[in-house]
Amino acid sequence: MGMRKVLIGLAAAVAVAIGLVTFLPGGDADASGKELSHSAAAAKLRKAGIGWSSSGNCSNRNNPHCTSFSGIKSGTISGIITFKKSSKCKTTITGGTETGHASGTFSHWNGYKVDINKTSCATSYIKRNFSSIGGGKWRSSSGNVYFDEGNHWDITYY
Repeated sequence: MGMRKVLIGLAAAVAVAIGLVTFLPGGDADASGKELSHSAAAAKLRKAGIGWSSSGNCSNRNNPHCTSFSGIKSGTISGIITFKKSSKCKTTITGGTETGHASGTFSHWNGYKVDINKTSCATSYIKRNFSSIGGGKWRSSSGNVYFDEGNHWDITYY
């Protein structure tokens, strides 16, 4: 019986070591990085008390004046929910996966980023709890990057 526990423990350690098991802050069971629909992401955000706005009052991913969550990673949604819970700040998303943002692997379009309103609460929390890495950027202990872009925070969830 003892040998079986050792083998199960060893198998679990190997799975973690080769990346078969992924855990992200917030304990979201589906924080695997899978892409969500706009409606699924919006429902999770609404349940967490996170709002969103767009200059065009729309959610069309192909319109840069909209705020869309189509194709956003579940880990990104989990990350912003964790931020809101930890910071206790009112959180409003102003940018999601819509066109019009910079390209790249960890981009808005690819589902890794959100923009939030820059409030004194969010700014204070970020600067108090994360490490400055220069250039207006702060890194959380989990590796996410918060970039002060003047009138909003651009957040990358890895």
